[in-house]
Amino acid sequence: MPTRRQLLAATARLGVVAGAGTGLAGGLLGLSACGADSPAAAPAPDGTVRVAYGSDPSQFAELSLPGPGPTASSVPAGLPVVVVVHGGYWSTGYGLELGRPLAADLVRAGVAVWNVEYRRVGEGPGGGGGWPATGDDVAAALDALAGSAVVTAARRAGVSLDLARVVGLGHSAGGQLVGWLAARSGGSGGASGGRGTGGQVRLRGAVSQAGVLDLVEAARLGLGGGAVESLLGGTPDSRPRAYAGASPTARVPIRVPVCCVHGTDDDVVPISQSERFVAADRAAGGTAELRRVPGGHFEQITVGTPAWATCRAATLRLLG
Repeated sequence: MPTRRQLLAATARLGVVAGAGTGLAGGLLGLSACGADSPAAAPAPDGTVRVAYGSDPSQFAELSLPGPGPTASSVPAGLPVVVVVHGGYWSTGYGLELGRPLAADLVRAGVAVWNVEYRRVGEGPGGGGGWPATGDDVAAALDALAGSAVVTAARRAGVSLDLARVVGLGHSAGGQLVGWLAARSGGSGGASGGRGTGGQVRLRGAVSQAGVLDLVEAARLGLGGGAVESLLGGTPDSRPRAYAGASPTARVPIRVPVCCVHGTDDDVVPISQSERFVAADRAAGGTAELRRVPGGHFEQITVGTPAWATCRAATLRLLG
């Protein structure tokens, strides 16, 4: 299992956060302090507002809006949205600061970013997760894009969001979560529990960055030192309905486009996770695709690497 230090180092390399630019809403929207899970190495981009989508301290997301010019008139209305979901094996040791460098880079491409925090597994701040609570959180966060708090925040910045053009981008465990959201958005079958189907806001597509996409196989391999069993409350044999509902591979065909980007030398989440998912989805009539990139597990969230460039290009392509 990767250490917190490794993940934070991956986001800090190449100075990707410094000099992110002045956001459009910088003088209009204030970002609340996010506590100990927000290290100085990964501050939120300028023009970011924190919005709660529930009452738990971990039920919030950060809305970042592009701002290349000094006035709102320089940014068009109807911005597409990228929903960033961080990884870390669903553990309280990791937080949405991992997605902030990605948000900073994506807003420079002229899109809005919704960087999601959620309840995770473990003791202390951020706990209370597990299945279906963790899935319920990311589903509620997605639906919150249509809520009054987000609409008001965008309006204050002089823009609106195009909720017909929303794409999920998730790394590692976040890949499982955006894959699950994509299945939910596409109406894929399978027992899910919680907010497993439908939703007010639906993904147009998803990009999985080294995602944990076959939870039965991940449990068999012991990925994350038992992280899958901790999330789902047991083994595939003891909790078959939970695995069937949570695993993207069990819910194929996904029915919305999914692009899996995976490092050929990944020793944290093996590339077989993406290979198995893509093969299953395509065999079921889906359109999932796999982009193999050089490197390991963290290049996909390191702005400036070829792996991140592949993720970024796939995300913008799916936005249309």
